[in-house]
Amino acid sequence: MHTITDILERHHDDRTRLLDILWDVQHRCGHIPDAVLPEMAQRLGLTELDIRETYSFYHFFHGKPAAKYQIYLSDTVIARHHGYQDIHDALVRETGSAFGAQDASHTFGLETTSCIGLSDQEPAMLIGKEAFTRLTPEKIKAIISRLKNGESPATIANPDGLASNTLAYVHAMVESGIRTSGPVYFQAEPDYRELLSRLLSGPPELVTKTVTESGLRGRGGAGFSTGLKWRLCADNEESIRYVICNADEGEPGTFKDRVLLTESPQAVLFGMVTAAYAIGAQQGVIYLRSEYLYLKDYLDQQLADWREQGLLGKTIGGKSGFDFDIRLQMGAGAYICGDETALIESLEGKRGTPRVKPPFPVNMGYLGKPTSVNNVETFAAVARIIEHGASWFKAMGTAESTGTRLLSISGDCEAPGIYEIPWGTTLDEVLANAGARDPWAVQVSGPSGDCVSVEKDGLRAIALEDLTCNGSFMIFNRSRDLLGIVSQFMQFFVNESCGICTPCRSGNVDLFKKINRVIDGKACQKDLDDVVVWGKLVRKTSRCGLGGTSPKPILTTLQNFPELYQSKLVRQAGPLLPSFDLEESRRGYREAIALLNDRRTVS
Repeated sequence: MHTITDILERHHDDRTRLLDILWDVQHRCGHIPDAVLPEMAQRLGLTELDIRETYSFYHFFHGKPAAKYQIYLSDTVIARHHGYQDIHDALVRETGSAFGAQDASHTFGLETTSCIGLSDQEPAMLIGKEAFTRLTPEKIKAIISRLKNGESPATIANPDGLASNTLAYVHAMVESGIRTSGPVYFQAEPDYRELLSRLLSGPPELVTKTVTESGLRGRGGAGFSTGLKWRLCADNEESIRYVICNADEGEPGTFKDRVLLTESPQAVLFGMVTAAYAIGAQQGVIYLRSEYLYLKDYLDQQLADWREQGLLGKTIGGKSGFDFDIRLQMGAGAYICGDETALIESLEGKRGTPRVKPPFPVNMGYLGKPTSVNNVETFAAVARIIEHGASWFKAMGTAESTGTRLLSISGDCEAPGIYEIPWGTTLDEVLANAGARDPWAVQVSGPSGDCVSVEKDGLRAIALEDLTCNGSFMIFNRSRDLLGIVSQFMQFFVNESCGICTPCRSGNVDLFKKINRVIDGKACQKDLDDVVVWGKLVRKTSRCGLGGTSPKPILTTLQNFPELYQSKLVRQAGPLLPSFDLEESRRGYREAIALLNDRRTVS
């Protein structure tokens, strides 16, 4: 019988910390055994079904015993263009396990997972918290052989035994790949103690005013005014408020936040402290996606260092009454938690189900209190605005999109990685900087964004008033199967839907079937007409941003590459659609008749 009394006591029997409790149980037991559920339920004031319902929502929690080495292979469009299948086959061959199963000795378990934030270094995989990048079949053979010989994933990924709370440890596994840096990000760190003193010399309202005047808008994708969000959060009678850093970077093709947290974590922390002072918050949380577990010890060390320096904790910077601290919350694998309300639900120890808005988080967020949720890149930009001023920041970019933007560039280019560009840079300029090879299409903002034509849209500007971008920038040349890419993107949305609303839960399945009908050469014009109508319906009636953007892979390729769809259509002959298989529809009837005849013969 497993006992978890000490785990529950460490978390003070707080049901809102259920994710932390589940992680601790899984790290100790290898999975979440049924035997621990009664005590958990009793002490947390939940039912066993509540706990099962929660952990089953997340990809990385296991209700059954996992293998000693649970391997997660990143299955992305980019990986599939860079040797994914060879790695997939090598893992099966070397481990003796099929995907979705374990080998006979339960040593190896193989799973595929969506983007793990390493699209510039594909193919890639995770074993525990260790990341392995730029894989080849030869590398797979060597890694699995060493595991069989008793070495640990940590020893293989970190042969020098570097401490896991150091930057060197992170660099040992994962390259940051900063290709260009501009005036805002990845700069020399200022004296944060002096900068904090300057910040605290004025009233909180002045801080909000400065950020508002800079024109900074959220870098997570929505583009909402950061200063306005802070003002709305502060403008209420509640005395308890929260600041949350959304580091659940789950959009396929995006990895900029990973690099910021690696190379400039203190800028992010200072941005959070600035937000806390502006809105009067006492507590902050960094919600870190589970795929970035290798960053946890490093970030915890950064937090500890700041507490020791008096930059976090009680009376920060000597300012009486300014008490603010930050904790790190690990996610557990759910793309939907990128939505700010789903993230808040997850932080409260529940399924990451998006909330209906209003009320908005700035009025009723984490634990029912006013909450400002901002992106990693947004907080890093805030630090530079406080350092250099609103006018300095506003002088860059465009009228509606001030400052600069980080792009996570991957795909068919010579130099994938992180690029800092001024807002307003054209698509063609970005492609030239990255060394794009025969570029044909670009998926801007990941699957939830637009698939644009290089030929038609090369002069469009990366800006919120033109071609908006959340940071993901995937380049495809003319050898790529664009409809196949669309199909994989739609499969991603089907898999990641939380299932709470019908338009997203069912509509995306129907759209996925439609795109595959086109690919199979069984579609007619009516199918394309249906796609447009259904896609608009899903976008307008879904509960959150996932359903609000999920039809875009089909809709934007249909708009920008109509010839791909038209070339696949077949003519409708008669009243039946080409996709209707008359013989297949009769199969069940024929089988039933045959069964009846067999029974009559026997009798």
